Amino acid sequence: MELRQLRYLVSVVEEGGFTRAAARLHLAQPGLSAQIRQLEKELGQPLLDRSGRSVTPTEVGRAVLPFARAALAAAEAVRETVDAYTGLLRGRVTLGLVSGATGHAFDIAAFLADFHEDHPSVEVALTEDTTERMQAALLAGELDIALLGTAEEVPPPGAAFQLVIDVPLVAAVAHDDPLLDRGDGASVPLAELRDRPLICLPRGTGVRAALERGCARAGFRPRVTFEAAAPQVLAQLAARGLGVAVLPAGEGDSPLGGQLRTLRIDQPEVRARVVLAWQAAGPSSPAARVLLDRLRKSLPKPPSTPTEV
Repeated sequence: MELRQLRYLVSVVEEGGFTRAAARLHLAQPGLSAQIRQLEKELGQPLLDRSGRSVTPTEVGRAVLPFARAALAAAEAVRETVDAYTGLLRGRVTLGLVSGATGHAFDIAAFLADFHEDHPSVEVALTEDTTERMQAALLAGELDIALLGTAEEVPPPGAAFQLVIDVPLVAAVAHDDPLLDRGDGASVPLAELRDRPLICLPRGTGVRAALERGCARAGFRPRVTFEAAAPQVLAQLAARGLGVAVLPAGEGDSPLGGQLRTLRIDQPEVRARVVLAWQAAGPSSPAARVLLDRLRKSLPKPPSTPTEV
């Protein structure tokens, strides 16, 4: 058994197939498959189920995976310990990001470019997913750090949060929408959205969770007729008169500001929060700890709001 075989196994499981894993590892697919089969032959049990459209671990494979990851982490720790004596930072950091999580408030590409310039031997794997899946991956140790939306004011057990964005949700509508004729023209009670077709982010995102929780408190279930992962797409749909887009304040301002009006949702107020999240004990690798520290210093802090929740 070799460490590279364990690395190959973990990569195939994480990528859900040999083709993507081979591309990630910069290997030829036949060679990767041969190494996995050699590992299975040595162990005497199949570790991967190849019968479906995607490759998944067998029952034995699922039992082996935590030990494979632990062995790889231990080997990386040996390398990092040696590197610490030479001042070299290297390793792999997994960073999760909700699509549109930071909007125009933070340039993640510029941040990663600067970090890479300072630490060229650190590989940063950036992934986008829903809040629910990223939070689960974070707690399972599959992600080191995540920027995610949340409806919660406190982190779940085992996680730590730093609040990045805390803004109210607004209803974005076309200029001829009847909602504009009600109330004070600046806000709308949440109950007014009871029977309206709504346009929102998908389930599993923090904004959607906040909307559903607010509607439950108001005594109804939201009727979401359109979903999209990007807030800008939601605004475009609302500008076409296809429904009321529920967005974090500021997301509907540009570049469709001339086609949309936004009303702050109240009674009750519903807020959208984006947090930087990590395991409560801190990331396990030095590279992840350095990246987290820089992120915490670089991310904008909400005005008049505590940065820790």
